[in-house]
Amino acid sequence: MNDALQTPGRLFYQDQISLLQQNRTDELVETHYHEDAALITFENVIRGRTALREFFQKYRAGLGDFEILSLDRFVETGDAVFFEATVKSAYGVVRVYDAFALRDGKATHHFAGKHTH
Repeated sequence: MNDALQTPGRLFYQDQISLLQQNRTDELVETHYHEDAALITFENVIRGRTALREFFQKYRAGLGDFEILSLDRFVETGDAVFFEATVKSAYGVVRVYDAFALRDGKATHHFAGKHTH
């Protein structure tokens, strides 16, 4: 693998996707989110690991098997990861975006959504 893809942000992204694909949502929340982390979408604000676990279990059940068709945009700093990707899942082919504010390698805030047109 190209060393440029082994940055902390890329590893965080790759692990996030891998854990979701393997339906390891408890591990995802434990390893990627602070205890009081918030997941913010236009529909919901989910705060804390207990609520995040419940959310990801339901989300993953609805998502079905999914495939990242393309990682369209990616940027990271020492304390943030922001990406857009095209995903094929039970919901069809959708362009999604996620931004993570990080502290010590774990999310304090996760902003997520999808393009609707």
